[in-house]
Amino acid sequence: MNFLITGAAGFLGSNLANYLVREGHQVRGLDDLSTGDPQALSAEVLFTRGDVNDRPKLWTLLQDVDCVYHLAARVAVPESVLYPREYNAVNVGGTVSLMEAMRDVGVRRVVFISSGAVYGDQAEQPLNENARPYPHSPYAVSKLAAEYYVRTIGDLWGIETVSLRVFNAYGPGQHLPPSHPPVIPNFLRQAIRGGSLVMHGDGSQTRDYVFVDDVVNTMIAAATAPSIDNLVVNIGSGRETSINELVQLVMEVTGTKTEVISNRKNDPGVSRMCADLTLARQVLGYKPHFTLAEGLRLTIERDPRFQTPPPDQSTESS
Repeated sequence: MNFLITGAAGFLGSNLANYLVREGHQVRGLDDLSTGDPQALSAEVLFTRGDVNDRPKLWTLLQDVDCVYHLAARVAVPESVLYPREYNAVNVGGTVSLMEAMRDVGVRRVVFISSGAVYGDQAEQPLNENARPYPHSPYAVSKLAAEYYVRTIGDLWGIETVSLRVFNAYGPGQHLPPSHPPVIPNFLRQAIRGGSLVMHGDGSQTRDYVFVDDVVNTMIAAATAPSIDNLVVNIGSGRETSINELVQLVMEVTGTKTEVISNRKNDPGVSRMCADLTLARQVLGYKPHFTLAEGLRLTIERDPRFQTPPPDQSTESS
């Protein structure tokens, strides 16, 4: 098959692109490189640097494409609070531009990567796709608005659409920005380097952490699965893990005893998150294969940033 991946140089996009080319598919990638790394992509990926709002460029890239994976987005929740206009322009405007271009060229299916963040705080767990969304950040609002645009434009122009609400994905190669880094790679880096682990709140808040390989396998299934048009589907591990539990697991897999600092002044976000995977099992045959402990170990094994450096031989006496 021929695929276009927007946001191809990002964490999920690069893992997806590299897997698809290994399986013999033709993959075109688009990314503005605001956070992505083109070095993460296989040489077989036909990569173009560009903006997802550039419709003439999209028209060119979409020629003969069977399915689009739309991952291009700004994704830092705290940043979205400061710059909601920019998040709307990229996450919502870019989605509309892509759907218009797909309509113009005649591409028949899109898999949109949304986020479990759209649910916000909910009284009932695990989170079912029928729950009424209650987004708590401009980032979450932008993802929810993009879901509606994808479904509505798809209905109007006969484009098959599916939105995957991915929960807290992690794994080797995840971007580690200097401010507001994702919790798992940040905790692993700090533990391995002998730093402190800083928790926001009291650590009782829970998240659903899903290993990148499980997410990629599900995205691939969504490209060809029958009878999924218009659906919104959760992708997670189906397990609820508190930050306190994550801290203990990180210390176990790294073999460290790290100082833990609780910053109760910082907003820890929603109190609980856990994905209901019933629909994913029914329509995509989804079954997560990696426990959190296994995923953490694989992240350390595969990511050179988490390898313990050898002793500096130049400091040893002869």
